[in-house]
Amino acid sequence: MFQSKKNIIAGRNPVTEALKAGQTIDKVLLFKNASGEAINEIRQLAKDNQVPVQYVPNEKLNSLTNIQHQGVVAFKSAIRYQDLQQVIDWVNEKGEAPLFLILDGVTDVRNIGAIARTALCCGAHAIIIPDKGVGALNEDAVKTSAGALEQINICRVNSLMKAVDELHLNGIKVFASEMTAKTKVFDLDMKEPVAIVMGGEEKGVYPALMRICDAQFNIPMTGGFESLNVSVATGMILYEAMKQRIAP
Repeated sequence: MFQSKKNIIAGRNPVTEALKAGQTIDKVLLFKNASGEAINEIRQLAKDNQVPVQYVPNEKLNSLTNIQHQGVVAFKSAIRYQDLQQVIDWVNEKGEAPLFLILDGVTDVRNIGAIARTALCCGAHAIIIPDKGVGALNEDAVKTSAGALEQINICRVNSLMKAVDELHLNGIKVFASEMTAKTKVFDLDMKEPVAIVMGGEEKGVYPALMRICDAQFNIPMTGGFESLNVSVATGMILYEAMKQRIAP
């Protein structure tokens, strides 16, 4: 995927300083054979800041920048990530019932942008994403979202399973979209604190994640066609949540 060169940080010292300064980094790429004290420090700083690290061949790094990268390249994020518990506390302090969205394996940045736009319009408080296996929230995603990604809370976590546990500890039920489920989306009570899990179009929701959800539901469809684009499906679900919450 194309990355704007202005979003790239190359070199051991520049990447180290960016991580120390708390810049929002999407990911760090390290030459797979890189070693030394500076590399170990970058690994630790990335871990402390929950920034995913990928190990790649030197050719990959060379293709990204003409700058002397010293085996290290980082991508600056177009948005700033928020802590999940802090967002939960913020919503509760407002006296509102949390409405969160969890994206599991959604990789198309255009879908992510469209989902963020709908989520903001339907009153969702945050989108929860994993640090791996999700499309980069880059300039293309922000553009597709019409700026919504810069306005809605984005919580990046190192484990969606742990995120669900944290939601449960805060009294938030978690519902997963599943095409074969018997419960219809409009039979759910979404006036209460809820988080909706949406899976990628190819594999759906990860089975282990599905098992710890409180309920599974489907979107009824006619005409024998059993597939919806994930951003369209998310819009339908969030609209149902909004309708329930604003009804007299």
